[in-house]
Amino acid sequence: MERKPFKIIFTKERLITPSGLAIVGQMLKKTDLRKRVNSLGKPKNYGHRNYECVAGYIGLLCQGKTVYDDLREMQEDPGFYCDALGIESIPSAETVRQRLDEFGFDLAALPLLMEENVKLLQRCGIKPGLTSTGHAALDVDVSIHDNSNTKKEGVERTYMGIDGYAPIYAYLGNEGYLANAELREGGCHCQNGTVEFLRDTLAYAKQITGAKLLVRMDSGNDSLENLELFIEENVDYLVKRNLRKERLDEWLAEAKLAVKEGSGASVSPRPGKTVYTGSVLRKRDGVEAPIRAVFQVTERTSLYNGQMLLVPDIDVQTWWTSLDDPPEEIFRLYRDHAVCEQFHSEIKTDIGLERFPSGNFDTNAAILRMAVLAYNILRAIGQTALDGSTPLTRHEVSRLRAKTVMQRLIFIAGHAISHARQKFLSLGRSNIWRDAFLKVYLAFS
Repeated sequence: MERKPFKIIFTKERLITPSGLAIVGQMLKKTDLRKRVNSLGKPKNYGHRNYECVAGYIGLLCQGKTVYDDLREMQEDPGFYCDALGIESIPSAETVRQRLDEFGFDLAALPLLMEENVKLLQRCGIKPGLTSTGHAALDVDVSIHDNSNTKKEGVERTYMGIDGYAPIYAYLGNEGYLANAELREGGCHCQNGTVEFLRDTLAYAKQITGAKLLVRMDSGNDSLENLELFIEENVDYLVKRNLRKERLDEWLAEAKLAVKEGSGASVSPRPGKTVYTGSVLRKRDGVEAPIRAVFQVTERTSLYNGQMLLVPDIDVQTWWTSLDDPPEEIFRLYRDHAVCEQFHSEIKTDIGLERFPSGNFDTNAAILRMAVLAYNILRAIGQTALDGSTPLTRHEVSRLRAKTVMQRLIFIAGHAISHARQKFLSLGRSNIWRDAFLKVYLAFS
């Protein structure tokens, strides 16, 4: 039997698509963002307050939108969006653009947004997950944002050969909560300004969690200044070493000697391939005590297909670390550092900040810091929803991607009702995520 098509009609019912903004507003209320943002600049007796512009734009970011004109969607039913975000009115796209350009430098340069980010995580009861060693991992990494074919301020040629920005991020815990972020010009070296960034980040991270921190960084940040800071701040670290001019054959000889002396191990996964693992103490100029260097040296005398090599192929990977764990545990801990690439992708694709919306560098820097709040809000919503049972996860998952949180809990359709001086948000029975929505909303109320 052929089914008849739907007939489309229009009603006057208040059907809200992004009902999840009600949760976003509840979480923003836990910060002092309103008072602090409104204090920026000279007081105005007209127009919208600064917080209305910031909260409105954070609401956009939580929907994966970055274009100012998308604010016009909120103006179709300002009553719900104002109630959800806790603001008096919805500013226009032009107002938000002008206001962020006006206060972009203050929002980017002052620690205001990052301090409120710490309060958000504290007051929402967020506890970052720990590694098998009992550490709260702090993964610091640079990610390239492609902004080619634009004339935006600060867009330069990056090390990846594309024009864009090179912001630095610091993710805390197994879930990847953002502890800090900073926008940088595309041509900026990854170590330029990193010591100051790390100092601020460690201060924020220590306020978020009481667990011992483990800072993980790649070889671009193999710097004496970083190691001195970690020792000064009494945090553990795991940093990929930059071999620079060190000879590979000397490392192979040292690895074989370590195996012979019993301080190393070797395995042969196939004929013609031997992997040596172990650790040695290396003196680093400027540091009094020797630092442990964990190594993994691979020697290949033949290829996988049996073809012999005239000259052995040597691959050397080494890490600076303050940990005493076996090399295999060190390798596993560093492999987990690669998960931050997934977190980068959520910011760039899910939240939509691959290409920044403004032509002004300071404005984009402020937007990145607002995105830190939006990202952590989405992450906290996802993790709270997972705390128990979720309706559509047929297998165990450790976290929900930002896009999944948007699709399931932000863009959950609701019916806004006002009755007897009360406001209701009615969720349909056909949406099986309604119980998770209620649990999250009550958790942050």
